[in-house]
Amino acid sequence: QVQLVESGGGLVQTGGSLRLSCVASGRAVSTYGMGWFRQAPGKDRDFVASALPSKGLTSHAPSVKGRFTISADNAKNTIYLQMNNLKPDDSATYYCAATQQPVLSGREGDYDYWGQGTQVTVSS
Repeated sequence: QVQLVESGGGLVQTGGSLRLSCVASGRAVSTYGMGWFRQAPGKDRDFVASALPSKGLTSHAPSVKGRFTISADNAKNTIYLQMNNLKPDDSATYYCAATQQPVLSGREGDYDYWGQGTQVTVSS
């Protein structure tokens, strides 16, 4: 069984930083396409960033490009989302996701496995 567990969320002030982690069990992250999505209360779940560790490829949503960075540590079977210069609009529950096949995608429908989420709150 494949499981994804996110951690690293919390309460930070505007301009602060957080690093989210997603530990995968059941299969190595190098065999997946990996992604981060976020969802604020009452809003749709939006794409944040994705990675294809087997190819060393990454992609980031325009709203976070230059501030957020996705990365993978294959030895620890973990992906990360480094979030810098956080803004109140970044407040959301952040979800880790994985595809069955190693593809790079920003489309929610391409992802087959999802974590439970970790809360990020950015205050003024």
